[in-house]
Amino acid sequence: MKKSSSYLKSPDLFPIGHGARKISAFGFSLIWVGMAILLAAFAIGGDGVRHLPLGWVIVATIIGSVLIGIFMTFIGDIGVEHGLSFPVYMRAPFGTIGTHIPSVVRGVTASCWFGINTYFGATAMNAILKTLVGFDNWFICFLLFAAFQLVNTALGMKAIERFADLAAPIILLISFWMFISLSGKAADQGRDIWTWVESPVNGTAAITAFMVVVMANMGFWATLAADMPSLSRFFKAPRYERNWFKRNKAQIAGNVVVMPLVNLLMIIIGAVAYVAVLNYDPVVALQEAASGIVLVILLLMIVLAQWSTNTAANVIPAATIFSNVGGPKYPFWAGVITAGIIGVIIQPWKLFGVIIPALLIIGGILSAIVGILFTDYYILRKRRVNVPELYESEGQFRYSNGVNWAGMIAWIIGGTASYFFSAYSFFVGFGVGAVIYYVLAKYWYFKKFTQAEIVDPDDEKYLGITVGRDWDISENEKVVIVSETTVDSKI
Repeated sequence: MKKSSSYLKSPDLFPIGHGARKISAFGFSLIWVGMAILLAAFAIGGDGVRHLPLGWVIVATIIGSVLIGIFMTFIGDIGVEHGLSFPVYMRAPFGTIGTHIPSVVRGVTASCWFGINTYFGATAMNAILKTLVGFDNWFICFLLFAAFQLVNTALGMKAIERFADLAAPIILLISFWMFISLSGKAADQGRDIWTWVESPVNGTAAITAFMVVVMANMGFWATLAADMPSLSRFFKAPRYERNWFKRNKAQIAGNVVVMPLVNLLMIIIGAVAYVAVLNYDPVVALQEAASGIVLVILLLMIVLAQWSTNTAANVIPAATIFSNVGGPKYPFWAGVITAGIIGVIIQPWKLFGVIIPALLIIGGILSAIVGILFTDYYILRKRRVNVPELYESEGQFRYSNGVNWAGMIAWIIGGTASYFFSAYSFFVGFGVGAVIYYVLAKYWYFKKFTQAEIVDPDDEKYLGITVGRDWDISENEKVVIVSETTVDSKI
C-alpha cells in the first residue's frame, strides 16, 4: 500500500471557517492605522510637492487611495466568501503550478518592503537610543527590529491584532504632533506649506505630475489589492448574507474609509517634511525639528508604525505565499523566516532612491494580476468556486501540466503594457490583463478545460459563507492500494 501525497494540502493554507474569523471592522481599522504609515507614503508626499502645491497632492492622494481601496475590497471578497488566501485562489486563474510564478513575485516584493520598512524603523530606533543612552549602531537596531517583527508575525494573526490595538491610538496622536512640529519648522524657513513648490510645472506636465501621485498611491497598495484575501479570510462576516456590502463591511470600513484617511495624513507629513528640510524622511526631518524627549516620542511613532505595517501588509502575505510554494512540509513560520531573510539580503538601505519609479513599475505588474483575479472571480465564475479542487494536484485546476496559460499570457501582456504607460500604470495593467484574460479563458482555455462552477453555477455547491458553508478540506490524502492485479482508491 502506497500513500500518495498532495503538496497542495498544507494546513496553513486551508480555508478559514466562520468560527475562526476574529477580526471585526473596528479591529481591521486599527490594523490599517499602522499599515498606512510607512516610508513610501512619506516619499510620495515629498516627491509630489516638488512639482505640485500641497492641495493638489492631497486631491491626487484621495483619488488614488479611495480607488485602490475599492479594488482591495472587491478582491478581498474571495477571502470573506470562501476563506481562501491569495496564493490558493491564484490556482484558479494560473493553475496549481503556474500560481507560484506571480505569487512569488508578490512574495519577494512584500519581503523587500519588509526590509525597507525595517531599515526605516531601525534608523528611528537608533536615533532614540542615541538620544537616550548614546548608543549608535543602526545595523544592530535593524537586526533586532527585524527579529521582533518576525516573532510577532509567527505568533499569528491575533498577536498582530493585539499589537495594532496598542499601537494605533499612539500612532495617530503622534502623527498630528509630527505635522505640527514640521509645519513649524517650515514656517521658520519662511515656507508656506500650502503654496511652496520646489519646481512648479504647468499644462500637460502638471497633469502628468498629478497622475504620478495618483498612480504611486495605487501602485504601492496594488501589492495588497492583489493578496487582500490573505488578510480578509480572518474578518468577521455574517452567514447567509447575500448583500455584498453588508458581507464586506469590515473591509469597506478599513479599505475605503480608514486607509485613505491615514494614508492622506502620512502623505501630508511627508510633503511638509520636504517643505521644511528638503527631505521627505521624517526621521531626518524630526531630528532637525525637535530634540530631547519630544524627539524620542515622535520617533517612537515611526518604530511602532513600521512594525504594524510590516506584520500585516508584508510578512503575512509573503509567508503565506512561501508556505504555498513549499507545501505541507514548509509551515507558515518557515515562510515568515524566508521573508525575513530576503528582506535583509536585498540590502534595503540601498533602495531609497528608486522608491517612486519602483512603485509605478511594480504597481503595473501587480495590477494586471488584480485585473485577472477580478475577471476570473466575478465575471467568469460569478463568485462561485469549486474550492475542494483547488487542493487536488490532479483536479480541475491542473490545466496543462499545472499551468493556466490564459492567465500567464494575460499577466505578461498586461504587465508589459503598464510599463510603457507608467503614468497610468495601474489602470493600463488592470484593464489589459482583465480583457485579455476574459477572451483567452472564455473562448479558448475553459473550452479545453471544463470548469464545473461555470458549467453549473449552483449556489449550494459553489458559494461559501453566503449559503452558510465552511469549506472543510481533509488533510487525508488518497490512499492508493497497489497489487499485481488491481488498483483501488479510497479517501
